[in-house]
Amino acid sequence: MKLPGKYVWAGVLSAMVGLSAPAWADGKPTLKIGYVEGWDDSVATSNVAARIIEKRFGYQVQLVPVAAGIMWQGVARGDLDATLSAWLPVTQGAYWAQFKDKVVDLGTNFPGAKIGLVVPDYVGAKSIDDLNAQKSAFGGRIVGIDAGAGVMTKTDQAVKQYDLSYTVMPSSGSGMTAELARSVNAKKPVIVTGWTPHWMFAKYKLRFLDDPKNVYGAAEHVDNVANPELETKAPQVVSFLKKFQWKPGEIDSVMLAIQGGEKPDAAADTWIAAHGDRVNTWVAAQ
Repeated sequence: MKLPGKYVWAGVLSAMVGLSAPAWADGKPTLKIGYVEGWDDSVATSNVAARIIEKRFGYQVQLVPVAAGIMWQGVARGDLDATLSAWLPVTQGAYWAQFKDKVVDLGTNFPGAKIGLVVPDYVGAKSIDDLNAQKSAFGGRIVGIDAGAGVMTKTDQAVKQYDLSYTVMPSSGSGMTAELARSVNAKKPVIVTGWTPHWMFAKYKLRFLDDPKNVYGAAEHVDNVANPELETKAPQVVSFLKKFQWKPGEIDSVMLAIQGGEKPDAAADTWIAAHGDRVNTWVAAQ
């Protein structure tokens, strides 16, 4: 995973967050939270957290959609204050190894995350080992997302380690789910690169193919990672991020609402309004 050079990096991030001094509200700085563009769980989690930070702590929050490598570099440099989209230890493990001395891991917001190859429940294949024998049914294709994404890198490795005669087709998150929807509606076999949490598991009956060679690793976790200066800038926010963790199924309704066309901040507000007790446990003073 190649990171942009420092001049390219400066241009990319400055275009997104601006070079002017941050806005201030009641003496509090605007906080910049980076998230992975096009990842539904990242959008949902970041918007819920941002709305809580604004409503409960009075900070303005600017959400910055970026590629994963730029996100990690931004937090390490302090151009971004935090991200709630750190998939560890496998998917973004290379970024953690590179930047772990310049960032602070505040804890997990989603335990039990997973990446791998996903199929509809009606297909016969149970394991990645089964795929070569069923190549014609799947058209010899694996429908992927953005080239260079962690799950795509692992899929390239899986093709080699399982000696699969398949082509990995790069796409996007929305392109992958559109192909999945078309296939499910037609009851056609399809393989996609997938992960949980994701709204598609709430909408369709899907499962991961077994991975006996453990190419995709065991269950992962999505963590809240911050620049060390955030503790001085916004200590209440750091305290909140240390406690902000989804329970199984909680994020699903937010992702489904956004996928259905609701604006992310509106979907976040709806969830927050319906789960005041949960929010209170996150924002309570230590």
